[in-house]
Amino acid sequence: MSKPNFDAMSKAELRAYVIAHQDDQEAFYAFADRLTAKPPSATYPASMTPEEIHNAILDIIQQKQRRHSPS
Repeated sequence: MSKPNFDAMSKAELRAYVIAHQDDQEAFYAFADRLTAKPPSATYPASMTPEEIHNAILDIIQQKQRRHSPS
């Protein structure tokens, strides 16, 4: 039996696989690597004031909350 392609799985799919196959160390380490991977950092133009950056960050947070909130 061949191993699934952990890189092709979403984080949720990989998590479900690890839960279902708790003895699969390779899957566990792939999931742990995915969890600890550093997300890309955001950059803002030098012309933006700290207040504008703060407001831009708040807008992003609100957009994410709207996407993940139950309708």
